[in-house]
Amino acid sequence: MSETTTQTHGVQLTDVAATKVKSLLEQEGRDDLRLRIGVQPGGCSGLIYQLYFDERSLDGDLFRDFDGVEVVVDRMSAPYLDGATIDFADTIEKQGFTIDNPNAGSSCACGDSFS
Repeated sequence: MSETTTQTHGVQLTDVAATKVKSLLEQEGRDDLRLRIGVQPGGCSGLIYQLYFDERSLDGDLFRDFDGVEVVVDRMSAPYLDGATIDFADTIEKQGFTIDNPNAGSSCACGDSFS
């Protein structure tokens, strides 16, 4: 009998963001979804963030649980996101998920992409 180990990633999810994700998942009415965070080429600075619900588990995915919220990062995105913190803002100026990423050397004026 072999024991499998789950690889983890270095992304942090704040309590506020975890609560918002739980609320959104409850609205979806599905218990097979997890929050997937990744990066892909694009935007004016070179890379853009992806943040969405996904039921898939892909080969090489890295997982981490935050009080019942499973966050998954693909192996290629993990180095770009290591140490990043996902938060949720709900103010007059801004509403939505925010990503504070120490690996982003620069970002564009719109804040949607980084390098």
